Amino acid sequence: MSKTRCEPRSNRLPALRRFAIAITALNLLGHFVFGFEQSWAQPLVALATAYVMELVVELLAARSERRPARFLGGVGPFVDFLLPAHISGLAVSMLLYSNDRLAPIAFASAVAIGSKVLVRVPVGGSWRHVLNPSNTGIAVTLLLFPWVGIAPPYHFTTNLVGLGDWLLPMFIIFTGTFLNTRFTGKTALLVGWLGGFVLQAWVRSSVMGTPIASALLPMTGVAFLLFTFYMVTDPGTTPVAPRAQFAFGGAVAAAYGALMALHVVFGLFFALVIVSSMRGVGLLAWSVSRSLSHEPVARPEPIPIAVSASVALEGVRQ
Repeated sequence: MSKTRCEPRSNRLPALRRFAIAITALNLLGHFVFGFEQSWAQPLVALATAYVMELVVELLAARSERRPARFLGGVGPFVDFLLPAHISGLAVSMLLYSNDRLAPIAFASAVAIGSKVLVRVPVGGSWRHVLNPSNTGIAVTLLLFPWVGIAPPYHFTTNLVGLGDWLLPMFIIFTGTFLNTRFTGKTALLVGWLGGFVLQAWVRSSVMGTPIASALLPMTGVAFLLFTFYMVTDPGTTPVAPRAQFAFGGAVAAAYGALMALHVVFGLFFALVIVSSMRGVGLLAWSVSRSLSHEPVARPEPIPIAVSASVALEGVRQ
């Protein structure tokens, strides 16, 4: 396994704040202008659940480790501490559609935050979560509640016409590219994911006779852009080294293609869970092998942002 590197720690908080602002603005515009189908109660319930879960988990951790809670110290630290939960909550409520039901949204938000504690593997002497929180919350909810679906793709641009149909996607591409090149350093992952997506479309077309336009059509949607720039590139749960990033992105695309060949819906979210889980198993096996060989374990490196997203698009993580 290649030696890991990480982005400068100073980039983490600025990126968190920018992403929190961006996803908040997207939700406000979505409900007021774009035509989001969900009610206002759903993002509010998602945020309340995510906030409470994040605070409770931190209080329990601080008590067990006999240290002050990280959200203490004033309004600024408190707000900064809740940024990951804020991003996860809004991503979950924006991407799931449960009609007028609130419980599935609260459940997905709770799973998103809980997965950061429950699913961890040893990395360089510390324990880290390996699953994208908001993506995990969405995937688990889709599996357990078959009557819950993904928000209809059209609701991102229902009320946009003419130039607006182009401006919104271009804005997401511009801001997402800037965030992932300037702050998270996930350019190689983006190349692997997008290149792999085109490749799996070509393979499905060549082997299974799927029209190439149909196989590539998801790339034209806003939901795909949000998943690409704000979820699959989550720095907290993806590799750091460029070659590993490229392989990770390509693996997610390959898993998506396999799921499509098997007629499994919601393939984007399940593909990311599958590949992240396999990476977690690999990290666990590598750590165990190092322990058995009594090799010194490298000191943990700072965890960069966790852009959860989640949208997906989510998430910057702690």
